[in-house]
Amino acid sequence: MAFQSLSERLQETFKKLKGKGRLTEADVNEALREVRLALLEADVNFKVVKGFVNSVRAKAVGDEVLTSLTPAQHVVKIVRDELASLMGGENAKIQIASKPPTVVMMVGLQGSGKTTTSAKLANHFKGQGRRSLLVAGDIYRPAAIKQLQVLGDKLDVPVFQMGEQKPPAIARAAVESARRNGQDFVIIDTAGRLHINEELMQELEQIKAGVEPHEILLVVDAMTGQDAVAVAETFHRRLGLSGVVLTKLDGDTRGGAALSVRQVTGCPIKFAGVGEKLDALEPFHPDRMADRILGMGDVLTLIEKAKATMDADEVMRLQQKLKSADFDLNDFLSQLRQFKKMGPIDQVLGMIPGFDKMSKKMKGQLDFDEKDLVFAEAIINSMTARERAHPEIMDGSRRKRVARGSGTSVQEVNRLLKQFEQTRKLVRQFSDWEKTAKKGGKKRRLPKFPFM
Repeated sequence: MAFQSLSERLQETFKKLKGKGRLTEADVNEALREVRLALLEADVNFKVVKGFVNSVRAKAVGDEVLTSLTPAQHVVKIVRDELASLMGGENAKIQIASKPPTVVMMVGLQGSGKTTTSAKLANHFKGQGRRSLLVAGDIYRPAAIKQLQVLGDKLDVPVFQMGEQKPPAIARAAVESARRNGQDFVIIDTAGRLHINEELMQELEQIKAGVEPHEILLVVDAMTGQDAVAVAETFHRRLGLSGVVLTKLDGDTRGGAALSVRQVTGCPIKFAGVGEKLDALEPFHPDRMADRILGMGDVLTLIEKAKATMDADEVMRLQQKLKSADFDLNDFLSQLRQFKKMGPIDQVLGMIPGFDKMSKKMKGQLDFDEKDLVFAEAIINSMTARERAHPEIMDGSRRKRVARGSGTSVQEVNRLLKQFEQTRKLVRQFSDWEKTAKKGGKKRRLPKFPFM
């Protein structure tokens, strides 16, 4: 997961600070030395690290902080704000043309993920009710046009292609086509090279001159570290980038590119690729990313994911079932399926504030794998309708039959039934608490729901 090592180092550093009642300037300097080392190990540009640490030090050693009743919290807030500022401060949105279509030109080196990101961007706009036209402008890479067509078919988004004609001519014809057909966006997938060369840059400059794009987005692989920043500098100097899209931000990357590219080039990060699926593209929010790095979670993105992926009618039905405490394995299965729609489980749980800390405290008991949800679904699907509605009838022979039918073990069936029973018990407790509150009676402590 991106930023994992950086996040762990920073959280450990601030944990030491919080253990002290009062802070001295020496305490702050020692903490900042650890922060500096953590950032350098995360492959953040050394000039960016120097400026960041100096800025934090200037604000953290003031009388307001050192004499505060909660000085460590003040320092954490300063670091959080500076991290957000380092990455751009706020979400940079796509510039929309006053008269359609809005032309978006995707550029970058070969292998950075331009073609897939172009399709993801079209899918993002489709979710907003906008119509896009994908343009096959990469005529050099074998099967590049076919790849874009396959992706377009999956999304039901049209793909404009003219074979191996010159890319500037293809781009101009595509914009005219989109204008005639009333499409909102033209997303041009341009060619890349294994390294930057003059031939590539000249062709991109010709496309830019021919269609005058409203956005020029550089697609860079976050796992390339400082090389990504150097690439961004060169492309920006020649083309005048309007933004950056970081791909593979869900991978095992140190995150240095995300923390450096905005400061070094002045170009905001507008989107981040967080998975291989075509819906795994998120608008980049610097403040939310800073919260994630410092272990504060990301509740806003979690809510947005839930709203975008969950069936509102099904959520309402489950809510009514929860209130009536009439909660069975059919509802449990429905919850699992709704949860799976939100994306990789580790990413979703990572957005819950304090989850990482809770998981460490419980020594890995909260670690989850995608296959856990698959097994749970298989187990419930192997039950009869009566067993789902009345799980209390699940005796030993029934459990053996379900284990054989689902390809799991009796122990896994037992574990799932135990989790379900705990959940149902908590649902009933919550329902009783709500009824008592509505009647104006004495309110008991709200039951705590475990991570599942």
